[in-house]
Amino acid sequence: MITATTWVPRGFAAQFPQRYDIDEKEFARIADLARLHLEDAREDLAEAEAADSDDGKEEKKGKKSGESGGVVGETVDKDEDMKEVGDEKDDDDLREYDLDNYDEPTEEEGVDGESMGMFGNIKGLAYYQPGEQDPYITMDPGGDDEEEREELQVLGTDNLLLVAKTEDDIAHLEVYVYEDEADNLYVHHDIMLPAIPLCVEWLDIPVGDTTTTVVNKDARGNYAAIGTMDPEIEIWNLDLVDCLFPNAILGAGSEPSPTSVSKSKKKNKKKKTPKANDNYHIDAVLSLSGNRQHRNLLASASADKTVKLWDLSTTKCAKSYNSLHTDKVCALSWHPSSATTILSGSYDRTIAWSDMRAPDSSSIPRWGVDADVEDVRWDPHDDHYFYASTESGNLYLYDSRHPPPASSLSQSKPVWTLKAHDKSLSAFDVNPVIPGFIVTASVDKSVKLWNTQAENAGGGPAMVVSRDFDLGKVFSARFAPDKEVGFRLAVAGSKGIVKVWDTSTNAGVRRAFAGRVAGAVVAGEEKEEGVVGAAEDSSDGSEEEDGDEEEDGFEINLDEPRDDGGPDGWESMEEE
Repeated sequence: MITATTWVPRGFAAQFPQRYDIDEKEFARIADLARLHLEDAREDLAEAEAADSDDGKEEKKGKKSGESGGVVGETVDKDEDMKEVGDEKDDDDLREYDLDNYDEPTEEEGVDGESMGMFGNIKGLAYYQPGEQDPYITMDPGGDDEEEREELQVLGTDNLLLVAKTEDDIAHLEVYVYEDEADNLYVHHDIMLPAIPLCVEWLDIPVGDTTTTVVNKDARGNYAAIGTMDPEIEIWNLDLVDCLFPNAILGAGSEPSPTSVSKSKKKNKKKKTPKANDNYHIDAVLSLSGNRQHRNLLASASADKTVKLWDLSTTKCAKSYNSLHTDKVCALSWHPSSATTILSGSYDRTIAWSDMRAPDSSSIPRWGVDADVEDVRWDPHDDHYFYASTESGNLYLYDSRHPPPASSLSQSKPVWTLKAHDKSLSAFDVNPVIPGFIVTASVDKSVKLWNTQAENAGGGPAMVVSRDFDLGKVFSARFAPDKEVGFRLAVAGSKGIVKVWDTSTNAGVRRAFAGRVAGAVVAGEEKEEGVVGAAEDSSDGSEEEDGDEEEDGFEINLDEPRDDGGPDGWESMEEE
């Protein structure tokens, strides 16, 4: 399944991503970051071996007590005698090969090369260092490198699409390249993850290189922060291919364990369930939000009921907020203009708007909703308003200037309430380029586009089109961030497939939004509806054919009456 997606704006990805190369400095960094995990693994292995040893002793003891001692003793003695005879014979046969010195290099060398240690007994065999000329090889060594470099190239007109995917218990982040002009979507490279990914956030600042981040605050980067079922947050450089380890880990995994602890203490140490603290999360990371104005700040929400603020220049937790909510915190969104305030949504059915400089849980504005919060998002075109989706299938629009009294959150009055789906509203997005254009998606497998500025809507959203892309339960729907691709929508779900829909190829979308933004590329009237999917691997046994990727799904005619509780599926607070 695909649990989360996000776009990378044009111009941030390196034109020629580099292959990962390990030098001594990089190896030392990886060793420090991995030390804690290695020590924990050794402790677990030692405990497992000790348990197996105890079980083996008990089993052996039980067998001996039920058998005749004389017969067993004679059999063992015979087996040991036969084994000694066999070992002596094997030693005589192998002695002539001198296997004890098998890996020792010989003194003989080739004419222009160096002797091969593994084949030290083979005279005259030599190898040549990379870059040196071998007289028996006439091929141009740079040809393959140049071809590979071209294959990895990312053009300035390309967008990257980050896809958090789990397949057969293997979790990874797939980095797609979307070529809009060619209607092409393909996997550029992927990154292995330690656990099921739950959220992904793109970062435009270098992380993990303290010198670059501190000295040059205007430095640009292309990084991804990933939250998983593990409590740590991994940050990866997207311009490195085949990378083995993240650039940074935010959490307990980034702190090397002390080496002064004696083995006896480690052996007798009892593992305890970690408690909530101010330094790192202790449960799954459910949401991430990067601050676009203070680019070194990253906020994270966790199932441990806390929100944490990370300083990416030091990769340390700057502040922990432990009293914002009483249940799992699952959604975050920084305010577009008030850079120090952030929205947080929780399973406690509340939304909090806090100032991270002085969070006072007793006085911050709060709103109550009808069910568990799924996601929250500010309106990029009017930052007085924000959206909130819930598990009941509702989408709310609130005015942040009119919070309800703290004593009666149940009296929260949204500007409007949209009954978008009958099941959980698992994903929604607000188009950052086109005002009034939003998308909702649900576990009911449908994706719906809405017009919040429709003249005949009576103050609420009017549905423009509804589609089923055969993606299973839809977990992510995200609009592209650049005006040239403002009508592109990436959708993904439980079938592990991501598709990009050019919504402007739909006649209803063109009628509603074509004149609202300058510079956005709008499809012509004659163009068929376009949905682009990455090429599927036929080796996985899938019965889907390539033609399914262009399937039109279904549309709802807005001229026909509906019977879902309102003319367009919304409820006006004024009518109530």
